[in-house]
Amino acid sequence: MHFLPLLVFGNIENLILAAQGVAAHVDPVGLAILSFIAVFCWLFIGTFGTKVAMKYARIINFIGGLAIFILGIQAMAGAIPGMLAFLP
Repeated sequence: MHFLPLLVFGNIENLILAAQGVAAHVDPVGLAILSFIAVFCWLFIGTFGTKVAMKYARIINFIGGLAIFILGIQAMAGAIPGMLAFLP
């Protein structure tokens, strides 16, 4: 339960990164394979590292939330020129 906010916002981050991949015309199969590898790595780390990480839960939540926020701002800033191109 301590890491539930990271789980929720991490899924939002995955949607943002997927949108960036589509906008950059990345090969969807390669992106999917890399995404699955990343998910399995995080599953492995989460399964075996949770006991150690519990005492650092507040710091981890802050750093993870900050990283998600920065990536979201980066994704929106990258999309602005494309959005402005559609304005009359």
